[in-house]
Amino acid sequence: MLVLGVDTCGPTGSVALARIEGGAARILGQTELAGRSYSATLVTAVGDLLATQKVKLVDLAAIVVVSGPGSFTGVRVGLSAVKGLAEPGQIPVVAVSRLAVLAAKAGVGSAALDAHRHEVFLRLGGGSVKELLAGAGELAEAGRGTAGLGESPVPKGEGPFDKLRAGSGAPDVIAVCEDAAAEVVTAAFGDVELVRIEAPTAGDAIRVCVPAILAGEFADLAALDGHYLRRSDAEIFGDPAQRV
Repeated sequence: MLVLGVDTCGPTGSVALARIEGGAARILGQTELAGRSYSATLVTAVGDLLATQKVKLVDLAAIVVVSGPGSFTGVRVGLSAVKGLAEPGQIPVVAVSRLAVLAAKAGVGSAALDAHRHEVFLRLGGGSVKELLAGAGELAEAGRGTAGLGESPVPKGEGPFDKLRAGSGAPDVIAVCEDAAAEVVTAAFGDVELVRIEAPTAGDAIRVCVPAILAGEFADLAALDGHYLRRSDAEIFGDPAQRV
């Protein structure tokens, strides 16, 4: 069972090809993509990777795409390319959060990614997984259980969560792969334990999605959209309500 993986959500991206054997993914090849070049390099990189492994698109059993959070443009480019590759041959697609991949790679429940502007994309593991966008001050208040987070920049109903309710508490361990994210969560939660690992890749995403692939838990391509916790700069700065 051959699976293609695509991740264009981070400062750098990657595409990977894996074979699922015995319930696990064996990575056959992986290509790194330079940031801010995805629209020009992604499809070519996929074609070169498949050609190197002597695999055709019709040979794929599934495609795994990292659907965010991350660069608004990067998320859109990755999803658009995957839809274009999958639709003609009706190749099943699995979408996964980059935060979920980072947490799984570190073997912990919570993870944080740099969202710039002194904020992080944060995944809170536990009984009910939550993913949100916040700065250190908001996170500190929520961690003390004294206040809920302020409204997300994502319009209500468009993001996975508008706010984190009071009393959720600070996580004990958080996976990070960037100094900027580590600084924000340390400022918010103090002595929280940080698990520092390398940034997640398309190969890591495939590994996380093996159970979903084997169970046939695929996305509806028509409804598949990015996992956005923040609107694009064009939307934010073009909205008079967001201007200072």
